[in-house]
Parts: sequence; C-alpha cells; structure tokens
Amino acid sequence: MGKSRILGVGATGNLGHHLVNASLASDHPTFALVRGSAFSDPHKSHLVNSLIEAGVHLIKGSLQDHASLIEAIMQVLDQKLLIQAIKEVGCIKRFIPSEFGADPDKVQISDLAQNFYSNKAEIRRTIENEGIPYTFISCNLFAGYLLPSLVQPGLKNPPRDKIRIFGDGNAKAVFVKVCDVASFTISTVDDPRTLNKIGKKLEKVYIPEEEVLKIIQETPYPSNRDMVFIYSAFIKGDHTYFDIETSGMNGTELYPHVKYTTIKNENHNGTNLISNSSYLGREENPREQRKQSRKQRKHKGEC
Repeated sequence: MGKSRILGVGATGNLGHHLVNASLASDHPTFALVRGSAFSDPHKSHLVNSLIEAGVHLIKGSLQDHASLIEAIMQVLDQKLLIQAIKEVGCIKRFIPSEFGADPDKVQISDLAQNFYSNKAEIRRTIENEGIPYTFISCNLFAGYLLPSLVQPGLKNPPRDKIRIFGDGNAKAVFVKVCDVASFTISTVDDPRTLNKIGKKLEKVYIPEEEVLKIIQETPYPSNRDMVFIYSAFIKGDHTYFDIETSGMNGTELYPHVKYTTIKNENHNGTNLISNSSYLGREENPREQRKQSRKQRKHKGEC
C-alpha cells in the first residue's frame, strides 16, 4: 500500500514549513495550499520556490475561499470552513487540526486566555460531531518560545545575574523543537493507533502565583500572553498534572525512530541549555520518567 497523500495548509509558516519537509522526508506525496499573494511576497516567495524545488505540489488558494479548499482537497481553516470542505468531499482519511499546544481539554486557565483554548476545544467538538477521522497533536510549548531566555518574558537570551521563577519552581513544563513536532506529526499519518486519539548559578527570584495573576489581569491581551502560558505551565502544571494514558498516547513511545532534541542537547544563540535540579528540572529520559511514575503510583496503591 502506498503512502498517504498529505495536504499542508500554511506551508509558508514556521511549523507548516517543517511539516511539509517532514512529509517529504517520509516519502509522502505532498501538496500545499498557498495564497496567491505568497508568490509575490519577497520573503515567502523564497519559501515557495524552495517547496517547489523540494518536490511539493503547490495549489493556489486560501482558507477563506471555499471553492479553492474543495479543489485542493479533491487533488490529494477559519478551520470550520476546512471541516465543512472535508465533510463535503468525503475522501479524507485523517484530519490533523492546527492545534499544536497544550491540550485544550486539560488546561486549567481558559478564563485567562481570551478564548485561546476554548476556541481550540470548540474545533475538537466540531470535528467529533461531524464524524471526521482525526488525530489531535498536543505538543505543549515550542522550544524556540520562552526557552531560549530560560522563561524570562521580554528577553531573548538567558539572564546573566538573576532569574525569575514563577510559582514555587516545582511544576514541570514540556518544550518540543518545531522540527520534532513535525516529525512526530507526520509519523501519525498512516498509523491506525493514533486515529481519533488525542554553567553559572543565577540568583533565583520566586514570583508567587498571586503576583503572576496580578500581572496577567493588569496587562491587556495579547501583551500578557507570555505570562498566561507561563501561569498555565509553571504554576498550574497544565503540561504534566495528568497521566497521558487517560487521554491519549505518548509520541516518544509510539515513534522511537524519531531522534528528538532534548533540553540537554538544545543550543540557543550559542548557549547550551543544560538543566539540573533548578528551574527547568532534571534532564530525564521521558520513557524512564514515565516508568518511574508508574512505579510510584503502584507503590501508593493507585490504579
């Protein structure tokens, strides 16, 4: 059986470009829906040409043009339009919506996020209600977002003398490099298991939960978005407070062939981010970490 054909929407964007490249690397016949304006845009035209040279089949169209969506899908969004188009053509084997963040059904801060997560959850319910085959990808935070500064909003590089720690420093967050998100995502395409599933010590300054909430409430959206994500990950623990088996599957266990980047090996602006027992937690193998978690639950008598 041949590889599934993949249609990428937003292929000139950051993650979209990586997804298309990962699809090509996995030998999928790859198509991309590209706005006509991208061909004349100096920056995006370069990306468009690189896609063509790599072997991507380009289709002119946009999410706002229903006819072009239908045409694109037959050859191989506001997402609700895309869902309608998928249902209309009836030949799509799997839809992976543009979600790629914390699990919107698990986050505990929806009231602070200006419908950021509730909109994503609404898209999930629409997909489920329409009976479209799907896979939801929850990768939490991209490694290029907040991590290069050691989670210091407003900075691009790690601080040199003092670091702010939001909350008590015990909540662990999950960061994934964009190219690794793309590799894991493309690995799910033909996998039936995932169908319809989901060196210098710095002075530590602890920022209590009440102060973080005050900053969020006093700063207009979207300027407070970094703090909202920090509150979600490092105070509420939205990335790690639940067991993955109860709501989905772990990509590192499903696809051991993907050599993902760890925090220890990541390098931002020439700085190796090697974590220890301080802010970002100990560097641990995720598979071993999950084994230890299961042992601890059994020891405590939990199911």
